[in-house]
Amino acid sequence: MADYSVTPWEVKGDVDYDRLVRDFGTSYIDQSLMNRVEKHTGKPHFMLKRKVFFSHRDFNWILDKYEKDEKFFLYTGRGPSGDTHLGHLLPWIFTQYLQEKFGVELYFQITDDEKYMHDRSLTRKQVSDFSYENILDIIALGFDPDKTFIFKNTEYIKTMYKISTDIAKHVTFSTAKSIFGFQNSSNIGMIFFPSLQAATCFLPSELKGKNIPCLIPAAIDQDDYWRGIAREIAPKLGYYKPAQIHSKFLPALQRGEKMSASKPNTAIFTTDEPEVAEKKIKSAFTGGRDTVEEHRKHGGNPDIDSAFQYLYMILEEDDKKIEEIERDYRAGNLLSGELKQIAAEKIKIFLKEHQRKRESAKKTFDKFILRD
Repeated sequence: MADYSVTPWEVKGDVDYDRLVRDFGTSYIDQSLMNRVEKHTGKPHFMLKRKVFFSHRDFNWILDKYEKDEKFFLYTGRGPSGDTHLGHLLPWIFTQYLQEKFGVELYFQITDDEKYMHDRSLTRKQVSDFSYENILDIIALGFDPDKTFIFKNTEYIKTMYKISTDIAKHVTFSTAKSIFGFQNSSNIGMIFFPSLQAATCFLPSELKGKNIPCLIPAAIDQDDYWRGIAREIAPKLGYYKPAQIHSKFLPALQRGEKMSASKPNTAIFTTDEPEVAEKKIKSAFTGGRDTVEEHRKHGGNPDIDSAFQYLYMILEEDDKKIEEIERDYRAGNLLSGELKQIAAEKIKIFLKEHQRKRESAKKTFDKFILRD
């Protein structure tokens, strides 16, 4: 039995990504695939090179289509159950890179209905407020306003409902139960919801009256929706199967914890004051030794060090700098406190710039929103 759990609603424990690839039936992103990406982008994104995005389904097929002048579209989303933290931003940053380099459209689904139904403690107003705040973070990352369409399910349901019912008609409760673990206590809204999330895979094809390839960049915990529902139903409805590219999870600051909006010290949020973020990173789990003497002699372990993982996975784009930091930390030349200070400075710079762009996003908000 695995000592971890990965579902669309919960990630806990030390995730075995190799096992996930085997269990989910995905493929690793290998060097030949990165070479194909490099041909179109100039160079692979650092998240690809460092295997932060590590797994895929049919990404080669997407590139085949693109190279035959058949553009794909991007689809990703956010469940607005709380404030945005850096773990949420990770796949969105990569999505922005894909949009920019390939010049493609993005459909960004805000699943306000799912979060309202799933979490009984959330009021509709809270979910609405979180939706607005989360969308500001999305816009702040630099998506193209002419090619980015953000929509809340509750505001775009007239268009989405037809596609959703086409999907739902072909999915039995037995199938949904086996994929998502629904129980007799599950509310019927959650049971229907997977058909709505899958619908976005086919939304542009419906809007434009032609089949358009879909690529979904997202953390691998969302794979059930595409593997078990969208890809199975697509041929029955005459659509292309959606392709996916999967990221790993940015770890919580405290080892053994899951990043959670209800536990502020597990994550760094986009609305944190830079000084607050600095304190969080300085109290984070470390891969260093118990004493300076031991650390100098034996070195630290960046693989389990939260500060290093934040630098490696999202904050430090310069490969030479990250290699130097890793080498010095393993050798014991860089102490845990010094590593945390490097990460703290990067985080403060990132937050100040992101928060400036986030404030500006309020002026362009309506340009991005798709409504019926």
